[in-house]
Amino acid sequence: MKQEVFHQEFNKLFNWFSNDVAPGKLHLEPDLYKNWGNLFLVNDSYYFIMNHNSWSFDLVSKEVEQVLGYAPAEVNFNFLLEIMHPEDKPWFLDFGTNMISFFSKFPIEKIIKYKLRYDIRYRKKNGDYARILYQGIIIEHDNSGKILRTFVVNTDISYLKYEGKPTLSFIGLDGEPSYVDVDIKNNFIESTNPLTEREKEIIRLLIEGKLSKEIGSILNISKQTVDTHRKNMLRKNNLSNTGELIGKAIRYGWI
Repeated sequence: MKQEVFHQEFNKLFNWFSNDVAPGKLHLEPDLYKNWGNLFLVNDSYYFIMNHNSWSFDLVSKEVEQVLGYAPAEVNFNFLLEIMHPEDKPWFLDFGTNMISFFSKFPIEKIIKYKLRYDIRYRKKNGDYARILYQGIIIEHDNSGKILRTFVVNTDISYLKYEGKPTLSFIGLDGEPSYVDVDIKNNFIESTNPLTEREKEIIRLLIEGKLSKEIGSILNISKQTVDTHRKNMLRKNNLSNTGELIGKAIRYGWI
């Protein structure tokens, strides 16, 4: 996706999250961060407070330097957009579309009972990419229900999830139901699925533990044809065995 297209679509999309009303002075109780921390996965993390009037950060914690390598003064909203992995920008836009669709169903008193969670890759100061888990809650809103501030914890989860497509979840608090790894509508993500429909059918049956002979019988093709499809899938995806093929197909959402 071209950079100018990304920014154009972002500006249209995130008008929904903007607020013309400036929030008041930021007041934080001494133990507030500690209480919020109980809601988040916080290993190798930094936090910030997002101002939805100015699209700026009212606060960025010093731990950002440990996680991404940048000083807190360097980090702002536009900067995070710039260091986002190019392949993840269409996912980010689609997450925004799905967030609006989800939150538009509820009044503000329901929305504040949800933690938003998704993962995205950011380029660190040393040039490497880290997969960051975004976890955000609304901490301030105006009388009309529009968002004024959100509190966000960004956690490096590269050790848990190095590859695969980003995922979006809405985590319910105070007894609200959670919606984990939701099936998002892809408006901006170009199709990069390398598998044919027949290959997808074969992989689904392989996941079920079926052998080539059984798959051939189910699909009404010969065992040799199944084996040829399997070899072709390994070759064109530069993989060594069926286990790697199944794992990659699941991680990248090919099936």
